Amino acid sequence: MAGDVLSQSEIDALLSALSTGEMSADDIKKEEETKKVKVYDFKRALRFSKDQIRSLTRIHENFARLLTTFFSAQLRTYVQITVASVDQIPFEEFIRSIPNMTLINVFEVPPLDGNVLMEINPNIAYSMLDRLMGGEGSSHSNVDNLTEIETKIMTNLFERSFDNLREAWVNIADIDPIMTELEVNPQFLQMISPNETVVVISFNSIIGETSGMINICIPHVVLEPIVPNLSVRYWMQANTKEVSPEQKAIIENNVNKSVLPLVAELGTAQISIEDFLLLRESDVLQLDKLITDPLYLKVDEVPKFIVQPGKVKKRMAVQILESLEGGDGDDE
Repeated sequence: MAGDVLSQSEIDALLSALSTGEMSADDIKKEEETKKVKVYDFKRALRFSKDQIRSLTRIHENFARLLTTFFSAQLRTYVQITVASVDQIPFEEFIRSIPNMTLINVFEVPPLDGNVLMEINPNIAYSMLDRLMGGEGSSHSNVDNLTEIETKIMTNLFERSFDNLREAWVNIADIDPIMTELEVNPQFLQMISPNETVVVISFNSIIGETSGMINICIPHVVLEPIVPNLSVRYWMQANTKEVSPEQKAIIENNVNKSVLPLVAELGTAQISIEDFLLLRESDVLQLDKLITDPLYLKVDEVPKFIVQPGKVKKRMAVQILESLEGGDGDDE
């Protein structure tokens, strides 16, 4: 009983048995002590910890956001993709859970070994195809009747979407997804043992007015080399890595090459819009500074130096007289 969640009817029956004397608290305690054995299904072996599942969830939540942006731009319609669930189940159970006729992208993720599946519900797939062909995004075709042109269009679309998967995984592994085939019948997929554990990431997807599921199936054998990278400790270490001297030198070199605008302001003047519209060549404006007053040299619109104007080899120039400390935008 310990660890199990009772339904309301079971709770009512238990309270009724206690109140009528049919069962005592000691009986319940003895029953709990005797039920120490838990049933374990070896066909549903749990290869990933809750911590690792949470990491996979975070990765694919990022992937869902990137995919939403990508498909919105490609299909030019309302797109919303969110993670619905992340589960570890036998491969056979995943195959039974998807439609007999659907759209399945099979792709490799080098340097990792093995194949990954992306299954797209036929309603979603044909809504995408209809939008790409200039339609309103309706879904009315049969997935088993894909023409060569339709297959090529869908293949190109999903091959380009893999850039988002690469970006979502960049903190865990530097993968390079490569599409190998487009399948419509899951029964023909025999890439791993039926009892092999896989992680299935399910996405709720809305394309225009059409909704459906997109599932990504990742076998355990594919993730096995990088399973340690899915721990929270790895994420924390990755976020607190110190910058190496070489990286510091590169950053400093790039900063030194940055270009900033320098402006020596001679002064300012205020005039009415009417006067501004009547300005003509040779008109004179009176500024708020005298010829003998020093000027401010602004770096990216922020006053940083006091200067005086002059000439160097027939070119206008300024000479720095003093630095301004603690001015606007000064960090010192």
